[in-house]
Amino acid sequence: MSSATPAVEGSAADLPDGTPTGAVRATDQAAAEAVGSRRPLDLGQGGPVAASAAQATVGLGLPSVGRPLVPAFDEHHPPDAALVGDCVHCGFCLPTCPTYVLWGEEMDSPRGRIDIMGSGLQGAPLEPSAVRHLDQCLGCMACVTACPSGVQYDKLIEATRAQVERRTQRPVRERLLRGLIYQLFPYPRRLQVLRGPLRAYQASGLGRALGRSGLLDRLPAALQAMESLAPRLGHVDRLAERTPARGTRRRTVGLLTGCVQGTFFPDVNAATVRVLAAEGCEVVVPTRQGCCGALSAHAGLEDQALAFAKSVIEVFEAADVETVVVNAAGCGSNLKEYAHQLRDEPAWQARAEVLAGKVRDITELLDELGPVAPRSLLPMTVAYQDACHLAHAQGVRDQPRRLLRGIPGVELRELTEADICCGSAGTYNLLHPEPARELGERKASAVLATGAQLMVTANPGCWMQVATTLARMGERLPVAHTVQVLDAAISGTPVEQLLSGALDGPGTPMPRHERPPTQAVPTAPTSRPGTDPASP
Repeated sequence: MSSATPAVEGSAADLPDGTPTGAVRATDQAAAEAVGSRRPLDLGQGGPVAASAAQATVGLGLPSVGRPLVPAFDEHHPPDAALVGDCVHCGFCLPTCPTYVLWGEEMDSPRGRIDIMGSGLQGAPLEPSAVRHLDQCLGCMACVTACPSGVQYDKLIEATRAQVERRTQRPVRERLLRGLIYQLFPYPRRLQVLRGPLRAYQASGLGRALGRSGLLDRLPAALQAMESLAPRLGHVDRLAERTPARGTRRRTVGLLTGCVQGTFFPDVNAATVRVLAAEGCEVVVPTRQGCCGALSAHAGLEDQALAFAKSVIEVFEAADVETVVVNAAGCGSNLKEYAHQLRDEPAWQARAEVLAGKVRDITELLDELGPVAPRSLLPMTVAYQDACHLAHAQGVRDQPRRLLRGIPGVELRELTEADICCGSAGTYNLLHPEPARELGERKASAVLATGAQLMVTANPGCWMQVATTLARMGERLPVAHTVQVLDAAISGTPVEQLLSGALDGPGTPMPRHERPPTQAVPTAPTSRPGTDPASP
């Protein structure tokens, strides 16, 4: 997409005469409108296959390796056959699925992956090619929003991934990479240890020198992604264990500080505490909290995810708060699923249900309470980017928009392709850097096309992904969390100061020497198979 793309208005009928829609038949248009888009072209349907296809998906050229799993699933929580049977293959999920949008490959769509699960339940082996298709799923849950039949794809893919992780022998390099990721990022203390060396690396300018020399290009793609995504680090102020409400106390809340959020975006946590206090909340920040288990659960690491879940439950039970506030979309969606994850242990499941009932995204709670702190004028245009695990997994869309529109001077601008994931998806941009890059560029282009002065999002992964992509594209655009904009409005921060900090402050991309991107020549087919959503 580019800024030259015609603007999408209320419906396809509102577009100027002659504007292409990409709809081959009525079902194409209906599927796009079902997810809030106005035409299939705004979801990428009907466009060329992405350059990454031949290297990314078995269906378009990648050779499969390894041995098939026979039987496909063991007896411990295979994907639920009843949930698999809910899929009627209508195709409404196709234009919302990032990998289908990129490659047009049926087996890299939600209904294709559900077909793989169904075949496995019926006795077919789980072939290495099928594992690849399952691995390629971002877990963005846009298909859950789009599905008219209410298919619970989130539960299906999580169960299937746990099966794959227990039973698949991955290549050595992939095992080492996954081991590094999942023994580092879910552990806040380990991440904190890295802050010192990483900050010294950033201050030395070594990254720019390595970029100019070409040495960074010789690293494995995953390590290149880690290096480029690491945001600028700043000073960390320790959060008080208890912050009193300003004025009349309206609620006692506990704050989940998060792993990546707490380590790389501590300013967001600090702003969250200030905004909550200004809105009449007493804020408790438990010191013993660790990872919520979101990365582990989404990767199929069941034992690790359950251990983290139990720890979080214990910590917030001891905190004795009315509400557990989360400011990272992926963490919030995971906490709300604890009862399902702990379904084999009734005592823990009951405790998880109590905790899940208390969990609110920061925008949910503030919208529910209503504002009491006055907002100052912030004259600026804002592009709000929906985090997938807030919009799709939690259904939180209107609340952040209402809060932003409630700030005097803020003009909100919507993105096209709003329902397509930015490519971060937890650790997806580390495990699958090339399709993640392509999705990041689509999202960054959509942000730029709004002409907004600031991009606002609700998840640290989205922040890093889009901000880093913008920098790689040679664009400079301030990026901030929703709560930071609210904090600026409540504290009276001048708009120039807010935008400056969101451009060059902590959490922003480090400047790097970039060469012009090489134009890859697709080795995959340039036509899309199965572009008719009603095709089998």
